[in-house]
Amino acid sequence: MPVSRPILASTLAAAASLALVAGCTSTPAGSEPESVNATDEAGVPAAPPWNTSPASVAAIGDSITRAFDACGVLADCPEVSWATGTDPEVASLAHQLIGDPELLATRSWNLAESGARASDLPAQARAVTAHDPELVTIMVGGNDACAPDLASMTDTEDFRADIERAVEIVRESLPDTQIYVSSVPDLLRLWEEGSTSALARTVWGVADVCPSMLADPVAVTPEATERRDAVRERVEEFNAVLESVCAADALCRYDGGAVFGYQFTADDLSKWDWFHPNARGQAALAALAYEQISME
Repeated sequence: MPVSRPILASTLAAAASLALVAGCTSTPAGSEPESVNATDEAGVPAAPPWNTSPASVAAIGDSITRAFDACGVLADCPEVSWATGTDPEVASLAHQLIGDPELLATRSWNLAESGARASDLPAQARAVTAHDPELVTIMVGGNDACAPDLASMTDTEDFRADIERAVEIVRESLPDTQIYVSSVPDLLRLWEEGSTSALARTVWGVADVCPSMLADPVAVTPEATERRDAVRERVEEFNAVLESVCAADALCRYDGGAVFGYQFTADDLSKWDWFHPNARGQAALAALAYEQISME
């Protein structure tokens, strides 16, 4: 059917207007449109800048952060803790970040608990929020792998749920607080370093230290090897969880497996249990943490 000239003119005018708008908003070939808000390729808001010098630190986790057996038998020794210790010879993370020893008492808090598992972390995270720290450190998982037997180790998905919840609690109350997550130490290396010592083997047996890994320390049977490998595999699974949960939070840094990969020796272990880090071992953990947190 013939189109009348008025209608045709209107149609052409509209088309020209659309072409003009498209020409003004189109992007030259081979280039990307600029965004008003900085986002990544998936459209997620860009991560805020990382503060390499947080002015306050709160630590949550287990007996390693409490420096259990580092100074005496069956006792916490938080003054040499890698995270918040005040002993200058250890040079804790808080000591290196805050600097002034007199400020450590009011700008650092050690809320970790000896014997804690991942399931205890959400409660510790709630306690953290009252202090409003600029940095929260997390080190947990050793007790989840150290169990009476393999069946008693924490299930990996349960571990994930507890870590996710702890991070959520921090983030909900402290949206600007940074989080540093340490990997779980390599328990197989612990066995390798201590199993040649008669004293270590005796202590492990008498005190029932981490039986899932350290029971029958001289046994090299296929069954014993399989048991130890299973514990190490669970630790690796825990570390994968810690890495992925941390990666989902814009203000979280995982240590990249630094603690798991640290080549500690018997000289880094408590002389009372041959399991926990002594003051020297705590200093090594502090150095690893500071390197990660102070990295641009």
